[in-house]
Amino acid sequence: MEHNDQMQPNQPISATPAKTVQTKSETWEWIKALVIAGVLVIIIRWFLFSPFIVDGDSMHPNFFTGERLIVNKIVYDIRDPKRGEVIVFHAPEGKDYIKRVIALPGETVKVVGDKVYINGEELAQPFIQSAIDQAVKEGHPYNTLLDFPETKVPEGEIFAMGDNRPNSKDSRTKSVGFVPYNKIVGRAEVIFWPVKKISFIHF
Repeated sequence: MEHNDQMQPNQPISATPAKTVQTKSETWEWIKALVIAGVLVIIIRWFLFSPFIVDGDSMHPNFFTGERLIVNKIVYDIRDPKRGEVIVFHAPEGKDYIKRVIALPGETVKVVGDKVYINGEELAQPFIQSAIDQAVKEGHPYNTLLDFPETKVPEGEIFAMGDNRPNSKDSRTKSVGFVPYNKIVGRAEVIFWPVKKISFIHF
């Protein structure tokens, strides 16, 4: 009797259905995508950008309590801060402050009333000029808080002030003083809340 090596037509074949294989493949792709997304969120959140909530009125009239900002944490790893940039830094009292860069390392800075002098020359301040003009109309200086004697900014540090000169604890005060580069968290880039105020801070 001859042995029949051919498979019988009705013999069942053991195999994984194509639909099951496709479902497993799609599930694995989704898992990989979620893991990658999670890693990116962690990198962006902790190493590249960070949210910051404005607390206090030291940056009026340009920033207000409750506004949420995106802070660029790597820009100053690439280059040094520039005058006029809005920064967030670790203050000595354990809080994070938001202020504006006014004077750079090696420069002399002096504050007399509403006027700021860098290396003996008056600094233009378009970011608070409207507030200064309004105060002049009312018959008083805008900066009614503190002046600052001519002083040289140490290397590796900056002199920062709040836009709300009458109500800002900043480099004019002994408790804050000059801000070392290694205390700067980053540069404020975007206001993302409230929605009506969404805008870039620097261009």
